[in-house]
Amino acid sequence: MPPEVKDKPRRSSAARWFWLLLLTAAVAAGAYFLWPRPKPAAPASNASRAAAAAQKGRGPGIIPVVAVRAQKGDIGVYINGLGNVIPIYTVTVKSRVDGEIMSVHYTEGQLVHQGDPLLEIDPRPYQVMLEQAQGQLLKDQATLDNARVDLARYDKLLAQNAIPEQQLATQKATVASAEGAVKADQGAIDAAKLDLVYAHITSPITGRVGLRLVDPGNIVHATDTNALVVITQIEPISVIFTISEDQLPPVVQRMRAGQHLTVEAWDRAVTKKIATGVLQTIDNEIDQTTGTVKLRAMFDNKDNALFPNQFVNARLLVEEKHGVTLVPNGAIQRNTQTTYVWLVKPDQTVTVCNITVGTTEGDQSQIVSGLNVGDVIVTDGVDKLQEGSKVVPHLPGETPRSAGK
Repeated sequence: MPPEVKDKPRRSSAARWFWLLLLTAAVAAGAYFLWPRPKPAAPASNASRAAAAAQKGRGPGIIPVVAVRAQKGDIGVYINGLGNVIPIYTVTVKSRVDGEIMSVHYTEGQLVHQGDPLLEIDPRPYQVMLEQAQGQLLKDQATLDNARVDLARYDKLLAQNAIPEQQLATQKATVASAEGAVKADQGAIDAAKLDLVYAHITSPITGRVGLRLVDPGNIVHATDTNALVVITQIEPISVIFTISEDQLPPVVQRMRAGQHLTVEAWDRAVTKKIATGVLQTIDNEIDQTTGTVKLRAMFDNKDNALFPNQFVNARLLVEEKHGVTLVPNGAIQRNTQTTYVWLVKPDQTVTVCNITVGTTEGDQSQIVSGLNVGDVIVTDGVDKLQEGSKVVPHLPGETPRSAGK
């Protein structure tokens, strides 16, 4: 067939697709222009924006923060150490005589005074021994008296040459022997009396007794290794703690100057101060294995707050600095290069202020340089700040001021 006859169906198909696309485009254009659309809201006026900002308490870009003023005050320099409460005196009471325990005169945990009765051991055997010794003394004393009478008579007879001199010498030896027997009898009496005293066991110190270790009716001996009762002195009491050898020189210097250094005893978590005492002495050597030295502090412990063998954290006050610039620790920021705070300037903008920190105690730190007393620094909200940021500082206890005023 001729070429023009073969191309005619192809042109007819292309024309149909063209008119179909043109119709679709026309429908889409009509829908775009004829479909109803909501009217745009009128832009808020500057006055409206200012009113909304005023209602929120800050302007556009203004950051609310919590701030404080640098204060003038005192701060202490402390040395911390781990310690234990150690009684000054601990007495393990044992029996000095043999016998049956007749009675116990104390209750467990009782505070006893020196000389108070604790236990009673049967004194009757020692009373009998005392009476026997006294009887023997009377017998030997009579023998001594008779020997002395004979010696006096022999002296006269010897002067008259009535007896030999040897008889007189023998009588003198008899008198000396009788005197020795009398002294031995007197020693036996004193020993029996001492045993009677030992049968009445009294407290050798003032302190608190522990648990009862023996009951009435038991037989005890002077050779027993077990104790009858243990007494520990509670008032006063001491705390032995350790510090590093590098921290020792200032302590020694102040003790040699006659200063009485204060020591505070805190609980295990260092959240509660238990008692306050005074440093008494320093050990005479440094432990080479740990590089530490022991110190003993004394506490009156009138309220019995410290208990023997209790673990405590000891804080030794070495120096107290007066009239220094103090800020809360939460205001101090650190990076790899410097230590700084965010300082609020009079125009209510913030700037980075480099500082030098001295002594830190509790939640406060001494500022050696970089801040003056009365400067306002940010404590809360620092994560939102940049150099020159506008802020509304809230100072606890002071009337807040708006930015720009």
